[in-house]
Amino acid sequence: MITIKQVHQIVDATTTLRMRTYFWTVYSLGLRLNEGLHLQVGDIDAARGLVHIHRGKGAKDRYITLPTSTLLMLREYWVTHRNKRWLFPADGRNHTLAKKGVSVAKTPMSEAAVQGAMKLITTKIDFGKKVSLHTLRHSYATHLLEAGVSLKFIQQALGHSSLQTTMIYLHLSETGEANARQVIEKIFVR
Repeated sequence: MITIKQVHQIVDATTTLRMRTYFWTVYSLGLRLNEGLHLQVGDIDAARGLVHIHRGKGAKDRYITLPTSTLLMLREYWVTHRNKRWLFPADGRNHTLAKKGVSVAKTPMSEAAVQGAMKLITTKIDFGKKVSLHTLRHSYATHLLEAGVSLKFIQQALGHSSLQTTMIYLHLSETGEANARQVIEKIFVR
């Protein structure tokens, strides 16, 4: 687990809008690496402030609260590629932009690309411990818990079948109830 300040350090040290948006999205939604990579344009419900996660671990679908800061960052990034399907499309020689600046990538960016970027940044920052993309997910859950969001809400956001899994995963003790949407908006301000 890393602190909110350390998450911001990682995001701020990221030199490309693409990776900065990906890291922030994974953190602020508590996503697994592949859940973030496979986000599609149609998964974002801006009107309701939700993201539909398809086929998470165990092939389960779930809805996650979408912080306004994440929506704005996703919109800013999307206009740079305007891929009709993927929020984080592959790039490079085989995935160039079509005439009008629209990405024609048929696949999302690779796991290796995001893992490599995370390793580069966290090596440079050196928090004195290994930080991975899964660390962002763990930190999301812990930060919500510390802010008073209920375990039940965190369980649902993470897509855990059992509350026991969430408790073990978070190394928890006691939590209080809170208005999850207000806490999420407060925590994920950029």
